[in-house]
Amino acid sequence: MTQVKKSFLKLGLISSLVFTSIISNAQNSNSFSVKQAVEYGLKNAVQVKNALLDIQIQQQVNKQITAVAMPQVNASAGLTRYFDIPVQSLPNFISPATYQVLVDEGVKNGNGSPITFPNGGNFGNIAAQFGVPWIANAGIDVSQLLFDGQVFVGLQARDAVLKFAKKNVEVTQEQIKTNIHKIYYQLVVGKKQLGAVDANIIRFEKLLYDVKEIYKNGFAERLDIDKVQVQLNNLTTEKQKIENLLAIGNAGLKFLINMPQKETLALSDTLSETFIKDNILDESYDYKNRKEFQLLSIAQQLGEYNIKRYKLSKLPTVAAFASFSKNAQRSSFNFFNKGDWFSTSLAGLKISVPIFEGNKKNALIQQSKYELQKTKNNIAQLQQAIDYDVNTARVNVKSAILTIDVQNQNMLLAEKVYNTTKKKFEQGLGSNQEIYTAQAELKVAQTNYYNALYDAINAKIDYLKATGKL
Repeated sequence: MTQVKKSFLKLGLISSLVFTSIISNAQNSNSFSVKQAVEYGLKNAVQVKNALLDIQIQQQVNKQITAVAMPQVNASAGLTRYFDIPVQSLPNFISPATYQVLVDEGVKNGNGSPITFPNGGNFGNIAAQFGVPWIANAGIDVSQLLFDGQVFVGLQARDAVLKFAKKNVEVTQEQIKTNIHKIYYQLVVGKKQLGAVDANIIRFEKLLYDVKEIYKNGFAERLDIDKVQVQLNNLTTEKQKIENLLAIGNAGLKFLINMPQKETLALSDTLSETFIKDNILDESYDYKNRKEFQLLSIAQQLGEYNIKRYKLSKLPTVAAFASFSKNAQRSSFNFFNKGDWFSTSLAGLKISVPIFEGNKKNALIQQSKYELQKTKNNIAQLQQAIDYDVNTARVNVKSAILTIDVQNQNMLLAEKVYNTTKKKFEQGLGSNQEIYTAQAELKVAQTNYYNALYDAINAKIDYLKATGKL
């Protein structure tokens, strides 16, 4: 192979590796809006997957209930080899009959005396074997349940039980959806706060440069430079802490939506005060919009089915049955040659009437009534909890919005104070201490604003969840 060919081959291999790396990186990078994060989580979260499997499990249980009401057909075949045929001990009925004939005929014994019955007339027993060494049989049994109260109710309740499993999936999805929203917007607010810290770092880097220039001209002390450097170092440390918290939060969001940690997750949505205040004054809500309420309503229906099931268990059960079989008996293994196979066939109807079971069914009925009452109590309590959640969320939202407005004004004022103080310092009319104080106040105002922003979006999420509109 020539050197030129080797060079082209090497270049092609490198290009292929680079292309593969680009494709791999593209496949492992994700940029999600909050809606896309929710969709991904609802598709991949383990809790949702397991809840969906519960639906499939319930479908199979429903098939089992349906199977009980369908004909049951069983076939059987058997082959038996007796190495020792069972022995049955029977009274000796042959000897008395023989003696009776001899007596009646007047037969005499060797001594010339007429034969008579032995003293006591006890002839003992005969050990007899009944049967043959080889026995074969084959048959088919058919049964059909005609009426069983519990099976009848089970068939009626199939749809309700399946609806319960499906609604449980929706409750699980709602919980995951709420958590995704909160973590997502926590990261969005964290990114905004990180941007503010970056802006503060830029300010202090500029201030440090200015102070150093003033120091060179003899209008500042070395202590002034050190103070600014300390503030800058603190801001850099704060930035690192926020970046670490964002990395942990990002990993937590990936864990929640079941995204592999090795993949990259970027957040494309932002957050504004307008978004938080939008559609927040809607005062209407309905208990039925809450997935938990819908789940308990189905549970109440299932409780009523349970009572009905135990009540109908007191009724008789009716079943029809039929059987057909063939059997053969041989002295040797020759069932497939000539020989008789004897048929047996039957059909019947069986009615089972429960008479007394120690008051068990009454206890089960009463237990089911108590469980149904507990479900009704839970529904009533959930209604009160929804009222409480909605009213609390409303108060929190209104308070958070007011707090946002106040803290936003404070942040703008603090920034204005800082800029004014910095200009006075640059003109030689202010001191470094005034700048440090203005910067500290600006930092506090920024922190309060972003905390208020996160509290507000959390309050809105809680309100939407409480009203069933998330």
